[in-house]
Amino acid sequence: MPPLDLAIPPAAPAVPRTLRQIRHLPGPYALPFFGNSFQLKLPRIHRDVEGWVRRYGPYMRAWFGRTLVLVVADSEAVSAILRDRPDGFRRPLSSYIVSEEMGGIPGLFLAEGSAWRNQRRMVMAGMAPGAIKAYFPSLVTVAQRLQRRWHGAASRGEAIHLDGDLKRYTVDIIAGLAFGTEVNTLEAGEDVIQRHMDAILPAVARRSLSMLPYWRYFKLPADKRLDRDVAALDRAVTDLVEQARARMAQDPARRVRPPNLLEAMIAAADEQDSGLDDRAVAGNVLTMLLAGEDTTANTISWMIYLLRCNPSALARAREEVRSVAPDVAGFTIEQMDRLDYLGACASEAMRLKPVAPFLPLEALRDTVVGDVAVPAGSLVWCVLRHDTLSDAHFPDAQAFRPERWLEEGQQEVNNKRAAMPFGSGLRTCPGRYLALLEIKIAMAMLLGSFDIAGVDTPDGGEAQELMGFVMSPVGLSLRLATPQ
Repeated sequence: MPPLDLAIPPAAPAVPRTLRQIRHLPGPYALPFFGNSFQLKLPRIHRDVEGWVRRYGPYMRAWFGRTLVLVVADSEAVSAILRDRPDGFRRPLSSYIVSEEMGGIPGLFLAEGSAWRNQRRMVMAGMAPGAIKAYFPSLVTVAQRLQRRWHGAASRGEAIHLDGDLKRYTVDIIAGLAFGTEVNTLEAGEDVIQRHMDAILPAVARRSLSMLPYWRYFKLPADKRLDRDVAALDRAVTDLVEQARARMAQDPARRVRPPNLLEAMIAAADEQDSGLDDRAVAGNVLTMLLAGEDTTANTISWMIYLLRCNPSALARAREEVRSVAPDVAGFTIEQMDRLDYLGACASEAMRLKPVAPFLPLEALRDTVVGDVAVPAGSLVWCVLRHDTLSDAHFPDAQAFRPERWLEEGQQEVNNKRAAMPFGSGLRTCPGRYLALLEIKIAMAMLLGSFDIAGVDTPDGGEAQELMGFVMSPVGLSLRLATPQ
């Protein structure tokens, strides 16, 4: 034992951290009962909240009606929240209730707890890179259909409505992967499931954010049409499940080695103690359509627009494609893997224009976010596009600079972790690999086959952001020319 005067002093007692309370945080003035509702417009709610954050800081409070909300825009705190799912946070109960009212739409997207874990396993198996690579030839086939459609428009001098064509492209891809049946909306017209999904998904978003659930007490004509869409979609998906079960009954080998995600989900649901039923299977079929339509289609639209606005980036991407993968008919996985700059363009587009710029969650237990005490049941609004547009995290953050995602941009202090287009933690989007491959294939087909003559907006100005189920550009049209 050392002499008394040389003894090691005891550690100083830890000073308790003083936590801030949500209601004491800065935020906009709120009216009694209505809160800040009149200051928010649903089509631009993401921008309204982002504006508040710029004024009041990355931790602020707001009132959605009578509900007190913690708004968090610090990317490290947001990442910690996302990594604490599904045990610490879940999607708001209101979203789950809206989903149940619509027949359980849309599956894994809103599932929580043990139900989420049961469903996640089978979806992850169907979306694994190996499964996607085996499906690659079908992706190329759909891209060739899109090429033919756009070549016809170019030869006629017609403008292409990006929203409709890219949704058809992504639906055709995901339908074959998910259902094992060919859907050719690019050449044969709109699919019945797609039509009803296009009506239902905006309603899910609108009702989830509604301050007053009036539809539970009386229904407007739009709500009655929605009920018909939900019923029709339920019948269509039920038919798909029954057809798949019939195929599996006729050929038992399909149960052992399911050739598509739908049959894999049915086989998993039929296992003892799976915790799954045909309703869960149907919900995940719809989740696949969701992942394969709006999210990826809008990312491609934003990417085309941003490249057109940045001619040097467009020229470099076009040069890479025509050097590495010049012919859509001969596309290979290896070629797609070598399109590094095109991949960087996708990452930069998702940084600037994420289709999910925010994520509302509900705390399942008492917790702490940053230095703020968050009681169980609190609503937390995660702003995903704040630090990504900050010069402190990305130098010259407002600029479209794909090279920041490549080795040549590593000398810059880019905080890539601040960008979370696919989420973070256990609930990272299971369709990430497929989405990135869809983007590369569509863009390689476009840049290898055509010259972009113009990307037009309805008013001739900058592309406007519209918040529905995802954030989309308003009314983009594409004009193409064939290379001379």
